[in-house]
Amino acid sequence: MSGAVPVDIGRRPDGSIQLVLHRGDGSSVPIHPIWLRERCPDPASLDPLTLQRLFEPPDLPLDLAIVEAEAMGGDELRVGFSDGHRSVFSIAAIQAEVAALSGIHAPIRPRLWDRRLNPMPSSDWQQAVNGTGMAALLETFLTLGFVVLRNVPTTPGSVLDVARRFGHVRMTNFGDLFDVWAKAEADDLAYTGLALAPHTDNPYRDPVPGIQLLHCLINEAEGGNSTLVDGFAVAAELRRRDSEGFAMLTRTPVRYRYCDGTTELIAWRVPIELDARGEFFAINHSPRLDFVPLLPLDELDVYYRARRAFAVLLTSDDFALRFRLGPGDLEMFDNRRVLHGRTAFDGRSGARHLQGCYIDRDGPDSLYRVFCRAGRLPAA
Repeated sequence: MSGAVPVDIGRRPDGSIQLVLHRGDGSSVPIHPIWLRERCPDPASLDPLTLQRLFEPPDLPLDLAIVEAEAMGGDELRVGFSDGHRSVFSIAAIQAEVAALSGIHAPIRPRLWDRRLNPMPSSDWQQAVNGTGMAALLETFLTLGFVVLRNVPTTPGSVLDVARRFGHVRMTNFGDLFDVWAKAEADDLAYTGLALAPHTDNPYRDPVPGIQLLHCLINEAEGGNSTLVDGFAVAAELRRRDSEGFAMLTRTPVRYRYCDGTTELIAWRVPIELDARGEFFAINHSPRLDFVPLLPLDELDVYYRARRAFAVLLTSDDFALRFRLGPGDLEMFDNRRVLHGRTAFDGRSGARHLQGCYIDRDGPDSLYRVFCRAGRLPAA
């Protein structure tokens, strides 16, 4: 096939047709008949409202073949299959699917950061909520794993209003909304004035809350500055320094446990989670709640060395962003990537009151995909 259409139509030895897609980087990939058949866009194959397929895997024969193919000009490719089905495909859609450019796959890759991140990623909430800054806000959040929202109303409960703009609020044993302030007989160290080293919340829960929002209503106490750390960046540095220790933290399940008078939650998780492609997926780090099993001595030597090195990096000045939240400021961060903490504060020196909640991790990602689909993205 010649011209701008990047698909070659050839013949297999058995007489069936082989389609080969040429990608923009100069490489090419043959298209499997079943792979293409599963992407038929016609109403007989795909429900137009839900975009769900109308057939099951056993409905397609394993020896399915392409028996005819014709470029119709422009973007259309007409294909016939050996099961008798005919369909017209968009070549651009096939290209986008293969290149992962369409938003069907995550369009934004994480950008690692450390203390040198400047300026602090922030957005005026009043502008964003009115539609003028939401796409840029989402792009920043998905890239860096956090954003600070300014000018959020300081009315108690406003954090829930913000959260519901991005996703569904996750109820936990702390409620749909929790107050972060020093109180007597605290059932969590967060509700004291003690310093909190960078950590991820609720690794003992299944599933782990994906995104946390913390909204400052008042902050007049001495101390109580906020800390954020990119756990992916720290994990990458640990891998550079100690590949053996890094590998140990990616394959050793650790028990995380939370217990109070009415709740006992236990989950086993590796401290550094990788996805099926070997890329960073999540960090689980709550060193006051973790218990490694009794492994062989040499394995525990490596584990404890790696955990200590990881914790040292997470608390170092090289990686931590430290800042003070003022009334109306709200930090929203990916709890599976960005670790949070605070310096100690003295509740007797003034009031410090934050309110927080959780939402699922896929909320902002879904909202961004909707912006992609509508073409409402920030200017490059």
